[in-house]
Amino acid sequence: MGQGVKAAVLAIDGGNSKTDVILIDDGGTVLSHVRGPGASPQNIGLHPSLESFNRMVHEAASKAGLATNKPFARHTAAYLAGADLPREEEILQREFGKLGWSDSTTVGNDTFALLRSGTSDGVGVAVVCGAGINCVGVARDGRVHRFPALGRISGDWGGGSQIGGDALWHAVRADDGRGPQTALLPALLAHFGVTNISEVVAGLHFEEISGDVVHELCPLLFRVAAEGDEVAAAVVERLIEEVVVLATVSLRRLDLLGEQVDIVLGGGVLTNAGPAMIGEITRRCHEVAPLADVHLVELPPVAGAALLGLDAIGASAEVESRLRSHYAPEAEERLVAG
Repeated sequence: MGQGVKAAVLAIDGGNSKTDVILIDDGGTVLSHVRGPGASPQNIGLHPSLESFNRMVHEAASKAGLATNKPFARHTAAYLAGADLPREEEILQREFGKLGWSDSTTVGNDTFALLRSGTSDGVGVAVVCGAGINCVGVARDGRVHRFPALGRISGDWGGGSQIGGDALWHAVRADDGRGPQTALLPALLAHFGVTNISEVVAGLHFEEISGDVVHELCPLLFRVAAEGDEVAAAVVERLIEEVVVLATVSLRRLDLLGEQVDIVLGGGVLTNAGPAMIGEITRRCHEVAPLADVHLVELPPVAGAALLGLDAIGASAEVESRLRSHYAPEAEERLVAG
């Protein structure tokens, strides 16, 4: 692009483990993509977070061949993990606006981007289960239902950290006699390459093992549950029920139980849960909302942020279609490659 030309949308997906930044022109063509580390304000603090986002945005502008002078785009659409309360969204929107990346700015929770990426109009319910768990719903008249999603203090259960932590918890209790025997114990011993689970506990305590590995135990627990272990299966059962409760409560609060509406599922835990678990979530949702279309999201989260950005500037359906085609399943490899 020539000097002085602005992109249409600057889209940011700020997850806990990674950040994606893209710039899009008025026709829905992706001009550049930058992937960086997670920069959630909750995890690293507001000012370090802003500095990290700012570096990635400037890199994206440079890759797109934009002028070095801001603004780089007409609108910024930033959807972030950790922007859980409206007050947090307002603070971040004000701080992002001060950075001058674009003429206008919207900041929201990343679950809204998931919902938009999995629907044609942003109406319905989205449940995300990644490091944590969250749910939002949007009705056709613009009413919104959401949960605080602050963890245990706001009534939450689920997410990769919770599930992986439960796998370790049950293995430890099976080892020391406080809990029932479970195949999770030998599975975790093999996973960590140790002979005693106390080695893992000590490694985590002394930070010789990164706490991030707890989240990585989710696939192990799902596998052990699928092999018939009752303890692991009980954790999976609770997760299924939690996802269904989140989705159906949102539908009920928005008077959508009898409507043809999307229930969009996303996040690393759900996208890797397997067809049996997704099938059971679908069956239970249909018991309460028989017309709902329950499905896993196919687009990467940053595409949902971009679609919301295009909505904000009044882009046409043709522009949305062009952006979606860029992120067709075969294009995902292109995103990772940048």
